[in-house]
Amino acid sequence: MFNALVVTKDDEGKTSAAVTEISEDQLPEGDVTVAVEYSTVNYKDGLCIGPGGGLVRNYPHVPGIDFAGTVEASSDDRYKPGDKVVLTGWRVGEAHWGGYAQKARVKADWLVPLPEGLDARQAMAVGTAGFTAMLSVMALEDHGIKSGPVLVTGAAGGVGSVATAILAHLGHEVAGVTGRPETADYLKSLGATQIVAREEINETVKRPLEGETWGGCVDAVGGEMLARVLGQMQYGASVAAVGLAGGAGLPATVIPFLLRGVNLLGIDSVMQPYENRLRAWERIAKDLPMDKLEAMVQPATLSDLPGLGRDILKGQVKGRVVVDVNA
Repeated sequence: MFNALVVTKDDEGKTSAAVTEISEDQLPEGDVTVAVEYSTVNYKDGLCIGPGGGLVRNYPHVPGIDFAGTVEASSDDRYKPGDKVVLTGWRVGEAHWGGYAQKARVKADWLVPLPEGLDARQAMAVGTAGFTAMLSVMALEDHGIKSGPVLVTGAAGGVGSVATAILAHLGHEVAGVTGRPETADYLKSLGATQIVAREEINETVKRPLEGETWGGCVDAVGGEMLARVLGQMQYGASVAAVGLAGGAGLPATVIPFLLRGVNLLGIDSVMQPYENRLRAWERIAKDLPMDKLEAMVQPATLSDLPGLGRDILKGQVKGRVVVDVNA
């Protein structure tokens, strides 16, 4: 028996989450059984834990869209007991039981070996949010980052925090957008050289094109914020869009794309090919400064998760929450 945060739904459709003992034979089918050490709290986890269950496909359910730990058993030759592994994506924690348990069983194709230089805790300090941030930076690099500041929206959140730290470490001037003035010192500690109030983006004169300000952008918000940013990009600059917190709509025109050659790059962290996942994790181990990573981290346990799930949906979580599932 081992501990897990299990979400259940009653006959009236009401969901509840509690730490419960479960057995290994209750785990879903898979090639590899992992002794989970750490997981994280992401926006999707908040939706899965919260009222109504959000993205959950089946009940009872173990949320947690990522985890890192040690292989305990494997029927796949690529992984042996004792191997350190990390998992992000593949609807784990939504359609398939995830990381909020002391054991997980998944398909071998979903895993990536933990890169040299990262331990399980550090990997989950990065987590899906940091993995997505690195995919975004790689996409901007592939299309060419222009001179001048790179904008990061939702900069105090999980994706934004890691993107800020990576871009600054790579030598870029970073402008962090936040709606919480109290996070300014935190963003500066990650390497941001400019703090931009959310209102400065959203409440400027709403023309399809404005001044050519930003040499690139990682947008972790979407919606109106993304639409406004598109009209402020330099000629030929790129926006890596990863977030839906501001909504799935895009109230923009084609003018930034036609007249300024702006590139809109959609970043999906869920079903990345193995080569991309491995390259991103190797880049994380190389280009994310560990001292900056520690500054983002707040620790949590399984019993903390129901409250943290509510907090992240309210935008009240700063940086990266690392869940020690064995604490």
